[in-house]
Amino acid sequence: MLEERRAATADRSERKTRESERQSSWLIDGLANRRDNLVEVLTRQSKFGKEVTGAQMGSLKESLDRFKKQQEKCQSTLKSIAAGSKTTTKTTTPAPRVVPANTSTKLPSPPIKFSNDTERLQHINNIRKGPVGAQIKRVIDLLFESRQSFTAEQINEACYVDVKGNRAVFESLTKNPKVSYEGKRFAYKSKHNVRDQKELLRLIRTFAEGIAVADLKDAYPTVMEDLQALKAARQIWLLSNFDSQEDIAYPNDPRVPIKVDDELKQLFRSIELPRDMLDIERDLQKNGMKPATNTAKRRVMAQNGNIYNKPKQKKKKTEISKRTKLTNAHLPELFRNLNG
Repeated sequence: MLEERRAATADRSERKTRESERQSSWLIDGLANRRDNLVEVLTRQSKFGKEVTGAQMGSLKESLDRFKKQQEKCQSTLKSIAAGSKTTTKTTTPAPRVVPANTSTKLPSPPIKFSNDTERLQHINNIRKGPVGAQIKRVIDLLFESRQSFTAEQINEACYVDVKGNRAVFESLTKNPKVSYEGKRFAYKSKHNVRDQKELLRLIRTFAEGIAVADLKDAYPTVMEDLQALKAARQIWLLSNFDSQEDIAYPNDPRVPIKVDDELKQLFRSIELPRDMLDIERDLQKNGMKPATNTAKRRVMAQNGNIYNKPKQKKKKTEISKRTKLTNAHLPELFRNLNG
């Protein structure tokens, strides 16, 4: 608004300046014509030999003096008008803004369409009216992926979950074992507080019996790559557990390197193991271990034919009687086999 007013006043002053210049130039032209007429009269009179009286010469001089004074006055007014127009243009035209070279000019943001804004508001409304568990999952996913601490306002801006306004969501987040809350900020809480490869190796060496890889997956984003790197460097072993089919990380202690002789290896490989399962079970029982199988019993049952030839019990087919309450009486083709 201020710039528009300044531009309007500048236009008005320019128009006034042009008008005054036009009037003064018209006045000067008129005086110049009058002077030319007087000079022409004098030349004609002298040309035709007519004598000019003293009174006529006096009147001509007076008119020429008046003309010179008016001409000087017009020129002074023109100069004052020109100076005034310069000062007004200086005061009215605002100084151009100096934009530093480092700052990039921001383009105006495109106008938000009503349809897009409505879709966004509907999306936010659906999230906030959804179950508490779904909102908790959105927040935990945000904390897990970013690995940064967020305030309640920042969580609301990032994933549209109103932690401050929803008491159930707030209490569930503060009690969640995967979330750490320090009075103002929320952050992701992994099972083991390790942040790099050195801390990971130090943690694995404290578990001589092994640690599950599943407990290490959420420690930090590149933990799986670091596990493979430690395995390639022979600092840990990754073995599978037959019971749970999960990988277990075992520390490889570099302080006890063992070099086995070839003769000892040959002796170990030359030991013959029993080939019959009955002999294996007897050896296990002699050493105080209970075998997982009972081969003798299975063989007796196989000889009698009682292990694989069990008769299958036939399921009794349920039939519909007249006492059965029918709910689809409008479909008679379903009830053709009714027993009377």
